[in-house]
Amino acid sequence: MSRTAHGSSAHLVRRIGVTVSYVICLVGSMIGVGVFGGTPISEAAGGLLSTDATHLAPASPAFSVWTLIYIALGAYTLWQWWDRSDPRGIGWWVALSLLLNAAWILSVQADLIWVSVAVIAVLLVVLARTYAKLLSARPRSTVEAVVADGTVGLYLGWVSVATCANIAAALAGAGFTGGGYPEVWAVAVLVVVAAIGVVLAVVGRDRLAGAATLTWGLAWIAVARTDEPYSMGVAVVAGVAAAVVALSTLGLRLRAERAPT
Repeated sequence: MSRTAHGSSAHLVRRIGVTVSYVICLVGSMIGVGVFGGTPISEAAGGLLSTDATHLAPASPAFSVWTLIYIALGAYTLWQWWDRSDPRGIGWWVALSLLLNAAWILSVQADLIWVSVAVIAVLLVVLARTYAKLLSARPRSTVEAVVADGTVGLYLGWVSVATCANIAAALAGAGFTGGGYPEVWAVAVLVVVAAIGVVLAVVGRDRLAGAATLTWGLAWIAVARTDEPYSMGVAVVAGVAAAVVALSTLGLRLRAERAPT
């Protein structure tokens, strides 16, 4: 087999792999919302992932962002059939993230909350690696910037928030109360998340997608803490963290636009 033919075959396998992984992810998401006999995520694992389970749980409307993320992933899945060469090498990384997404849902369905923590931690690492590969070269077109860079950014930003909420849920399930000061722990985590958002803004060279979902998640944590478990301190810090991420990213974007070319 010639090198060209072998390369074409490898790219075909990659495109099929991404597509199959997306279908598996979609089936997993359907199970996660209660279709196919599944239990809604907020009710699974003893309700540890419900909006009132911990101080870091976002309000329920926050999770509607998954609709946007799944649509974006679908757009990437279709586009990668056209992008046959995958020059930045993200195809298999995206496929792995989709399979991990489904694995996370199934682990929660099985009430394996600590397994879900391990899975989402790996998912976060995979998405960070994918994002780094995207940063290695500029997108070749506006379409690529939206369906590749934008999609992974949205995914990474939200999973960054979800990972914190997932860990908090697992700790709560294990009886950890933060030494009687859960608000202090929540505030500390929110400060770290805000710092991560600023770092993403800097290394991401003013990309907006990751900041958008990070800000979204933090804002809904702020909203959630005006209800049970109530904590105005956590609500204020979450709101400030959301503003810091949003403003730092927008500031860097404006600075880049004004810079001489």
